[in-house]
Order: sequence, then structure tokens, then C-alpha cells
Amino acid sequence: MNNPRLSQRYAKSLIDLATELKQLGEVHADILLFQLILKNRDFVLMLDSPIIKSDKKYKIINAITGGKISKISETFLQLLCNKNRESNLPGIVTSFLTQYNKIKGLHNAKLTTASSISKELTDTFIIKIKASSSFDHLHLETLVDEKLIGGFVLEMEGKLIDASILRDLNDVKKQFANNDYIHKLR
Repeated sequence: MNNPRLSQRYAKSLIDLATELKQLGEVHADILLFQLILKNRDFVLMLDSPIIKSDKKYKIINAITGGKISKISETFLQLLCNKNRESNLPGIVTSFLTQYNKIKGLHNAKLTTASSISKELTDTFIIKIKASSSFDHLHLETLVDEKLIGGFVLEMEGKLIDASILRDLNDVKKQFANNDYIHKLR
């Protein structure tokens, strides 16, 4: 179940506790582990299942993460299961990472191109993004989508820059569908 407000509150509480105990780095590493685990669709379906009881879910989670996470994270998972909030774990992980990045001044961007790009071109993108913004720390994730034909799509901070040939072709297609040029021919 997706409940953004609840997820943000639990994530903030976990960050505050970890900061107070000076273990924010350890808890962040645990959250990254949870993020990897949550990529498994069956695991997420198990968390959402009303048939499986919370104590059983906690045993499953503990079997997966046992000995790999800090005491704070383990206690936090136990609290989630005791409150029947384990289905909110994906949202809590996302909220935690967003809040953590904000605290640390980290920014993420996703660059999608039609073919793989070189390290030099990736560095050029990072330099251009930093120059046009006030970001000190930027992590640029690069993806390849051959459907773009050429150009790039840059997603960052809720903004999208689509400079792909696919978008240009779709714009031309819409113009012809709307018959924008018929009145100019007469």
C-alpha cells in the first residue's frame, strides 16, 4: 500500500534516530540493501499480502537480512511489522533515500541516450549540469534506449529535458495529424 505521508514520517524518524546515535552511514547502507531486496517482485508481493501474518513476514525479512544490517535497522523492521506497516517498506526506503540525499546535498540525474556514451561525454554532462545549477555533488545514471534514435533525455529534480529525435518525430507527426500545414498550401 502506498502512503507517502506515512512513509515520509517513518523515514524521518529513522534518520533522526540514526543521526542522534551517530549511525546514519550504517543505516544508509542498510537502506541500500533493502532497496536491492525490494527489486524482487515476489518479496514486495509478500509484504503486501494480507494472508501472511506480520510475525511471519518479520521472520522472512529477518532470514534475508539476518546479520547483514545494524541493530537500529533490525529494530525498525520489527517495529514496522508490529504495527502492520511492513507493506509501506518500499515507500519508506524511497523517502529515506530522498531525505538522506537532501541532508548530504546529493543530487541524482538520469541520462538516457540512444547508444552508450563515453566517460568524457558523461563528464561533460556533469560539468554542464553543475554549471547551470547550484549542485556540488551529482550522481549521473546513464541508460540506453535505442527507441530514442538519437539525442538524449535528461531527468533531474522532477524536471525532464527531452532532446531526442523520437520526440522531434512525434512532434512532426502531431503537426501533420492536426493538418497545421494545409492552410499554408492554399
